[in-house]
Amino acid sequence: MTYTPDAIRHLRLSTATLPLATPISDAKVFTGRQRPMTEVVFLFAEITTEQGHEGLGVSYSKRAGGPAQYAHAKEVAEAAIGEDPSDIAKLYTKLLWAGASVGRSGVATQALAAIDIALYDLKAKRAGLPLAKLLGAHRDSVRTYDTSGGFLHASLDEVRERADRSLAEGIGGIKIKVGLPDGAEDLRRVAAVREHLGPEIPLMVDANQQWDRRTALRMGRALEEFDLVWIEEPLDAEDAEGHAALASALDTPIATGEMLASVTEHERLIDARACDVLQPDAPRVGGISPFLKLATLADHAGLDLAPHFAMEIHLHLAAIYPRETWVEHFDWLDPLFEERLETRDGRMLVPDRPGLGITLSGQARAWTTESVEFGTA
Repeated sequence: MTYTPDAIRHLRLSTATLPLATPISDAKVFTGRQRPMTEVVFLFAEITTEQGHEGLGVSYSKRAGGPAQYAHAKEVAEAAIGEDPSDIAKLYTKLLWAGASVGRSGVATQALAAIDIALYDLKAKRAGLPLAKLLGAHRDSVRTYDTSGGFLHASLDEVRERADRSLAEGIGGIKIKVGLPDGAEDLRRVAAVREHLGPEIPLMVDANQQWDRRTALRMGRALEEFDLVWIEEPLDAEDAEGHAALASALDTPIATGEMLASVTEHERLIDARACDVLQPDAPRVGGISPFLKLATLADHAGLDLAPHFAMEIHLHLAAIYPRETWVEHFDWLDPLFEERLETRDGRMLVPDRPGLGITLSGQARAWTTESVEFGTA
């Protein structure tokens, strides 16, 4: 059987605003650095080829940046028309150079992420395989933990109630937020949740970059007694040296990486041995293509992997990592897609649907604020 070249005939970009039912507050709100989060802005890329194959890709931004992603994608997307969708690396380079004057990280590549992810979705659908199977899976399910219920705006009773519900739904671990100005209150909340869960349930905490080095070391030592899976983002995301010193000083593993916006930034973390668990975000680093590069680097360095947010994408990417991984369960995105991911016995199951296994819902279409099309429909 010979390969018949195909070509991208049509590309639709759209941006939609997802309202959150409850304003979300982590430590960045309590330290005065950010306002509560009330919405998430998404960039969708929908690709159709001459042979009728289709792919869907997603990128996103919280609090700011969504309109910038959409604007940049609009400027460069037309360069993909007429190209063979199988040539993902070639296409990525072409789009990168189309917008090269604004750099190779942040908004510039996050705008490309939706297109890159759509191309992988399309390729897997054409092969009739889930994306994880196309890339080469090590497992058919991934350990999963809940973050949605552990934010600091929630009372302890609410956190405990949500944890119980998550565990009953087959989610395996619980993550709660810390980083309050009053460290004693952080410790009180962690102690209460650990007591409620018991010693067997995996528990993580996330400080969202709100500690300085001295505070992080003091809090890290105080948290050792709770047998945490990890302490997440104890320091500024770019403080590789501080994270490395902390990781060396504590028995509890250090996790970070979600706020970094390129492979190069992650390389610095890896080279400094700045964490035990790397937490890349495919939309934030520019798509699946760069994610696969940094996952190879992480594996070579012997690091664990726990991709951030966007479980609909990261489930597949976590399943292909050689070591056991974690994927973060968020129910916020449920209204955007027709399908639901299944959790069972503490794990999230890779869907048997081709590609990413997701389609945009009517609600996602209704929340769309702008769209633009290239090529011929």
